[in-house]
Amino acid sequence: MTARPPSRKSPSPTEPTAAATARSAREAKTKARKGNTAPGARASGASRGVGAARELAPEDRERLLSGGHHDPHALLGARVGRSGVELRVLRPYAKTVTVIAKGLRAKLSADGDGLFSGVLPMRTAPDYRLLVTYAAEGGEQEVEVHDPYRFLPALGDLDLHLIGEGRHEELWRALGAHPMVHEGVSGTRFTVWAPNARGVQVLGDFSYWDGTGHPMRSLGATGVWELFVPGVGAGALYKFRIMRPDGSSTVRADPMARQAEVPPATASVITESHHVWRDEEWMAHRGDRPVHESPLSVYELHLPSWRAGLTYRQLADQLPRYVKDLGFTHVEFMPVSEHPFGGSWGYQVTGFYAPTSRMGSPDDFRHLVDALHRAGIGVIMDWVPAHFPRDDWALAEFDGRPLYEHPDPARAAHPDWGTLEFDYGRKEVRNFLVANAVYWCEQFHIDGIRVDAVASMLYLDYSRGPGQWSPNEHGGRENLDAVAFLQEMNATVYRRCPGVVTIAEESTAWDGVTRATHHVGPGGFGGLGFGLKWNMGWMHDSLGYVGHEPVHRKFHHHEMTFSMVYAYSENYVLPISHDEVVHGKRSLVSKMPGDWWQQRANHRAYLGFMWAHPGKQLLFMGQEFAQGAEWSEGHGPDWWLLDPSYAAEADHRGVRLLVRDLNAVYAALPALWERDTDPGGFAWVEGNAADDNVFAFLRYDTAGEPLLAVSNFSPVVRHDYRLGVPEEFAAWVEVLNTDAALYGGGGVVSPDPRKAQPIGAHGRPMSLEVTLPPLATVWLRPE
Repeated sequence: MTARPPSRKSPSPTEPTAAATARSAREAKTKARKGNTAPGARASGASRGVGAARELAPEDRERLLSGGHHDPHALLGARVGRSGVELRVLRPYAKTVTVIAKGLRAKLSADGDGLFSGVLPMRTAPDYRLLVTYAAEGGEQEVEVHDPYRFLPALGDLDLHLIGEGRHEELWRALGAHPMVHEGVSGTRFTVWAPNARGVQVLGDFSYWDGTGHPMRSLGATGVWELFVPGVGAGALYKFRIMRPDGSSTVRADPMARQAEVPPATASVITESHHVWRDEEWMAHRGDRPVHESPLSVYELHLPSWRAGLTYRQLADQLPRYVKDLGFTHVEFMPVSEHPFGGSWGYQVTGFYAPTSRMGSPDDFRHLVDALHRAGIGVIMDWVPAHFPRDDWALAEFDGRPLYEHPDPARAAHPDWGTLEFDYGRKEVRNFLVANAVYWCEQFHIDGIRVDAVASMLYLDYSRGPGQWSPNEHGGRENLDAVAFLQEMNATVYRRCPGVVTIAEESTAWDGVTRATHHVGPGGFGGLGFGLKWNMGWMHDSLGYVGHEPVHRKFHHHEMTFSMVYAYSENYVLPISHDEVVHGKRSLVSKMPGDWWQQRANHRAYLGFMWAHPGKQLLFMGQEFAQGAEWSEGHGPDWWLLDPSYAAEADHRGVRLLVRDLNAVYAALPALWERDTDPGGFAWVEGNAADDNVFAFLRYDTAGEPLLAVSNFSPVVRHDYRLGVPEEFAAWVEVLNTDAALYGGGGVVSPDPRKAQPIGAHGRPMSLEVTLPPLATVWLRPE
């Protein structure tokens, strides 16, 4: 086996130090100049019982040593010849190499440049090991190892076939670094897709970052390269050295790495999972009810900054408790895939298959998901298949030519972010991304995939002016390859992962984002197949409305009602996400006009309106307690606002209590979620009271039980405000009032039931007289 140093800085007791091996090489060159064996030439005389092997052709030797040979196994290892078994090994910097087999111990001849060879007096290739001696300080070091070039490929024909077809739905099991037992020997199988490479070597801390001794073999037309390295196991660091078509070389991290070094280090890490899941009950029942007919209230957070400095395991102790107390049904993590620059918030991914190592190992991340599930909380993660950064150690021109990116530079360059767009028309790239979505759901038990920047994928002219883009084959601006990819991804995830929901962040009016892929819409496209879509229109319009002074809101009244014109065209999530509280946009409470009391009142009223509106809810961390400052990844939420020693602590705690109660009442009343996608579950009561700044509507559950939601976005109390109600219900009672003193409001509440009167209003024969608090939302239901 290949010994691995105990640390990156300490040499192994069984391997030479880099200094010692370099010194050995210099000594060999000195001897050559004095008339001894020249580097690259055969040493005179073979060991007793070992014959002389044929010399390598000069071109084979050069390609092998430079890392440009496609089939090193054809030159190295053992093969049967007429005079015995020819054996050739490559051990850079070794002094001697001795073959050990049953009944045989034979020293090989040194051929220079780390090559050793001989012909063993045997008729069949033995099960052999190598005894390798290196020069070292104070003498010599000797290590017994297996030869990587005596093994057959460790990747099967079915895997190669599926990779070639672009249909390997478990691609992570075929590519990357996998500790395993192969032909009875423990080691790691390395595989990488690099179809344009002239040669590939694997290098790592197990080889002192010199890949000369570990050239990989090409497995044919699939473009996959493979090598099984005995003795290398979990925890070892590695990269691939790739010879480009032009003969230059580049060293790359593994695109399929399942763990990476902590940034800014960039090596890949061999890993294997030992986590034992304990979320069986959650997994068995998460798909019992379709998500669009279920309560879904999402707490979005940036894991590294939620409580800065916590590891995944420490987060597992705190986050489930906090989220459960607030009553959210799900958390949504901003991207957790490995990324080099923390300031990108995870949206410029280099390690699509690796949870960021900033907070721990992949198993530590599994532990966090497990803890949330056992607390009854689902986990959604942001996923970024729209683009990737140009770092020269990652995916960009991975094997010397455009591979993951589109070959057309105009198509490849993302105009907004300085990144590269994936080539969705290439089957292997599409496979890489589809399998990645499945990987997170199956290997980490993720319950939802929120796909970032879908609009930038769908349109060829996205952020491009005239002359900067080319139409598709039909003359349109739709990216047909991206459409096909999204359809395949959604169909595959839903087929393989029951209970998982996919969510699109799509900011245009693309038809059929949440329509089934086999249903063709008016535009001639099948649906994209997402389960939910962020309602960016509602977010933009409603935030615009509440940002105005109340005296001006009547001129913008229909910005709050327009969302109901298209509310049932898709299955929507109402997002107040991180994007709305950064880059000068201000936090949610700071968007509100007026003094501090009015800002908080507007904030509370808006949340009450949001939770009652058709669609699921998403709120970014810090907004649940009315944080006044914009979010920054550098310090996260201002938790000190909830410290009892802070003078205004009660103001912030009151808003958090409201969010807790909004979620509790929301979960308890199916009228607020059961018919989110059914127009019959909603009815306006008052949608035109622009002068009053009042909105009132009814929500119904499948049994016909209603909830009346009324929002007063003016700063005055409106007494005896008459609202039409269904005639079959005689009395109504407040179930939530955002002006309650508990929440920091003025306490204008109505604890007693309100009796319906046979007075017609809003087209209904019965009506209520209610008192509307200033800048508040009130929910009522039949007693």
